[in-house]
Amino acid sequence: MKPSIKDVAKVAGVSATTVSRVLNNRGYISKETKRKVYAAIEDVEYYPNDIARALLSNKTNLIGLIFPMINNPFHVELISYIETILSEKGFKVLLCNSMNNPKKEQDYLTMLRRNQVDGIIVGTHNDNIPDYNISGLPVVAIDRYLGENVVTVSCDNYAGGRLAVESLLEKGCKNILCIRGNSKLKLPANKRSQAYIDIMNENNLKVNIAEVEFIKSIEEKFELVKEIILANKDIDGVFAGDDLLASMVLNICENQGIDVPNDLKVIGFDGASQTLVYLPKLTTIKQPIKKIAEVSVDKLIRKINGEEVDNEIGLPVVLHKGKTI
Repeated sequence: MKPSIKDVAKVAGVSATTVSRVLNNRGYISKETKRKVYAAIEDVEYYPNDIARALLSNKTNLIGLIFPMINNPFHVELISYIETILSEKGFKVLLCNSMNNPKKEQDYLTMLRRNQVDGIIVGTHNDNIPDYNISGLPVVAIDRYLGENVVTVSCDNYAGGRLAVESLLEKGCKNILCIRGNSKLKLPANKRSQAYIDIMNENNLKVNIAEVEFIKSIEEKFELVKEIILANKDIDGVFAGDDLLASMVLNICENQGIDVPNDLKVIGFDGASQTLVYLPKLTTIKQPIKKIAEVSVDKLIRKINGEEVDNEIGLPVVLHKGKTI
């Protein structure tokens, strides 16, 4: 039979109320009494009921994370930082991988609400999920707009887009292709391609944009990117909306005998550590991934505590100089 708080009290020689006060750190308890209670807990192998304690304190110290692809190097690094920071602050996480599926994302949101998480950090890219605004939970979105009551944390996407295109222009590119995700989604990342459009117009150069649906599989994306590159033989530069797209372009160029950077210059966006380990030659716009995690956690905890926070935060980016431009 599973041991109870009464068993702990009996072994420690104190009341069940005293054991409860020790577990919840309430009121003054002498060091000797605490020692007896903790020793009794070990002796009877009693594990406090987190759900019951949550009902008493109105907090679970659980944070829900909903992300679209937990195998994406950017998300891998971001989630790792978020989990580490939350753990240091006494929180545990429930990680949900939505696989870009709106229904799955909605189901996960419902599950997190039922598990009474204290808050949610979301980084998915699906539209038409209104429950974030009516959930009653503190929510922070990373690189996504979810509504007036939801904080959005991202890098300075517009500045990053300008930096990418200006870097290509400085290397002599005139015919630059921009490969981006679905522009119909309301994402801060859309500012990357807007910066491209603005700079090309400022320089009286042709705007050439190709879209690759975020929801597509890796294999489908690769084939689509291949079609795009082969259909644009006159380009001398590519601004890829993320490093995954940039890596596909480099792979296709290698297979097609296109010399990078002599025949075609390529720049990406994200700069995750894992990507730069496997593709050290890639020139990319590096996001401050650790800082994004720190700010997201800070804003979420402040919202949990009932504090007012800014609704949108854009963090600075830097150019990682590789050998692809």
